[in-house]
Amino acid sequence: QVQLVESGGELVQAGGTLRLSCVASGGTFSQIAVGWFRQAPGKEREFVGSISQNSGTYLGNTVKGRFTISRDNAKNTVYLQMNDLKAEDTAVYYCAAGPTFAFTPRTYRYWGQGTQVTVSS
Repeated sequence: QVQLVESGGELVQAGGTLRLSCVASGGTFSQIAVGWFRQAPGKEREFVGSISQNSGTYLGNTVKGRFTISRDNAKNTVYLQMNDLKAEDTAVYYCAAGPTFAFTPRTYRYWGQGTQVTVSS
């Protein structure tokens, strides 16, 4: 059983930056892939990006070039660095963990509680 806790979400102005963290416990962190998803009110959950067990990354088209993902296995933590934030990035951001590097929510077995990111224009 893996537990995930996200942090770092807050209110930021358009053009600003944030770094979200996802800390995992209860499993062998180096053996899991981690994905980031977001959900805005009234919208479907959207894939943001994911990082594989060997730190390969894949970013969604709406964030490519602005967001990056990294992991620190010594700290059991995955980071989502968000630059040049836009109002449309406003959402609850979730991290998810599973054995497979993928971009579909159903692939991930474990989910955090989410952290709110609000971008003011």
